[in-house]
Amino acid sequence: MEMRWSLNELYSSFECDEFKNDLAKCNDIIDTMIKWSNENLQNIQNPAKTIKDYMNLDMEFSTIFERLFNFANLTTSVDAKNQTALNYCDKLDIMLTKLTKPNVLFEKYLGNVKNLDEIIASDDLLKEHSFYLKELANKSKYLLSEEEEIAISKMKTTGSTSWSKLQDILTSNLLVDIELDGEQKHLPLPVIRNLAYDKDPIIRQKAYSAELKAYKKIDESSAACLNGIKGEVLTLSEMRGYESPLAQTLFNSRMDKETLDAMLSAMKEKLPVFHKYLKAKGEILGHKNGLPFYDIFAPIGDVDIKYTYEEARKYIVDNFKTFSDKLANFADNAFEKNWIDAEPREGKRGGAFCAGLHSIGESRILANFNNTYNNMTTLAHELGHGYHGSCLKNESILNSDYPMPIAETASIFCETIVGKAALKSATDEEAFCILEQSVSSATQVIVDIYSRYLFESKVFEVRKDHALSVEEFNEIMLNAQKEAYGDGLDHSVLHPYMWVCKPHYYYADANFYNFPYAFGDLFAKGLYAEYVKKGDSFIDEYDKLLAATGKNDIPTITSMVNIDIRSKEFWKSSLDVIEEDINKFIELSKKL
Repeated sequence: MEMRWSLNELYSSFECDEFKNDLAKCNDIIDTMIKWSNENLQNIQNPAKTIKDYMNLDMEFSTIFERLFNFANLTTSVDAKNQTALNYCDKLDIMLTKLTKPNVLFEKYLGNVKNLDEIIASDDLLKEHSFYLKELANKSKYLLSEEEEIAISKMKTTGSTSWSKLQDILTSNLLVDIELDGEQKHLPLPVIRNLAYDKDPIIRQKAYSAELKAYKKIDESSAACLNGIKGEVLTLSEMRGYESPLAQTLFNSRMDKETLDAMLSAMKEKLPVFHKYLKAKGEILGHKNGLPFYDIFAPIGDVDIKYTYEEARKYIVDNFKTFSDKLANFADNAFEKNWIDAEPREGKRGGAFCAGLHSIGESRILANFNNTYNNMTTLAHELGHGYHGSCLKNESILNSDYPMPIAETASIFCETIVGKAALKSATDEEAFCILEQSVSSATQVIVDIYSRYLFESKVFEVRKDHALSVEEFNEIMLNAQKEAYGDGLDHSVLHPYMWVCKPHYYYADANFYNFPYAFGDLFAKGLYAEYVKKGDSFIDEYDKLLAATGKNDIPTITSMVNIDIRSKEFWKSSLDVIEEDINKFIELSKKL
């Protein structure tokens, strides 16, 4: 079965007439929007018509631009040296900056409309986009002058955007020197990181040591990238009047500090439970001082659960079907139509992601599949993202953009479906392995995410004063790991370079892309508990919730299923589910 995705549904090539025509059309729409905004956004005579006219232009542009951008960006994701794709990524970034002035004018226009609620209520299109319009009006108070916004937009293309691209190129092209089976090899970073799941402890330790050594080739460059990005974020956040980058992230996430504090407080209280799991795993593997970092993902138990790519497809589709035919059919179609690029190879970025292609009602999924149970659940996770997008495909493109914390909901819900199904049919030996991998994943989403939150918070604090050295980044990362993992890890064998290999730190427009994973995991577990209680009647509620995520704030979305996310008790109840799995795992470890 094909393990590389097809992008032909977007364009056949950068040279095809359709790509060139859409590129020209985008430029034409931009010229129209610039001229139109200069002529009409000073006029308050007919605000309903003015708002609608701008929105229609924006929707037309966004639909075409999204298609162009995804084709270029997805191409570079699997071929980091594709110069044509890289050039078009740059051109499209520059193109987007031309819309800064009309967008600023429109947001300020909305912010100055006195009776916006009445105007929205007067028209069906405006009512459909009520949340979108009110959110833009609210954001307008953080806008700078038109000239400043234009200058910032242009400078970002040679600032944070370039730093982010450089980091992506550095990690995508990094070859790691390692000796395996008596042979010296030069392997891509994603391949080396996947060896953390290898059954052989010597290979895991070799891969860890080789990985850390390889980072020295790019650590100074990576530090320059991260300093440049975080410095820019701090400067712009302060200029716009946000209290901090975190405050700006929460605002953009449609989430409040009360919710974040409730969740983090519950997570911190439960850390000793995860430490207990890590120490138990360490003891099973023969470690006395906690788990060394290179064994965090070590498979344990006598059962080595493996899947071919075809078997992973069947397992996922069959178990998605236990929830709904709609979900199963979506996943099967994604495999059948080659929406997934699963083959690890040189020049391809590591990790996994799902790109929603709203313009054509599809998704594309990047993974680095190596036949493990964990990789199978990763595919299920990313297909959950794709399903989320499919639930939004009938919404307008302006109502399809959901905030970071809610982004992980459908993915972890799908991961939970697969994990629960695996446990139902498992022997004690298989259940032990499955539970371990489930708890290991939860540990990443709770404990490691907490360490990343601590790391990024401290980096922003120090970056206010000066650019950080490689040694400072490493020290902050080690301190964050020690605080989050406690005595669960061996403090002499940690991972100081986790800030190099995690791309989220290098997203200037998505800071603190860490706590949303914890939010998604715990919220999804709360949703799954609702599904267990309500059965099939919950399925329609779930789809409606996903479809509403682009046009509501998070408290409103979660209230649709009667969940109070400002309550610490809700987060503790979701964490209790993980604690039950940890206790089962430890119980089985003593039994087997």
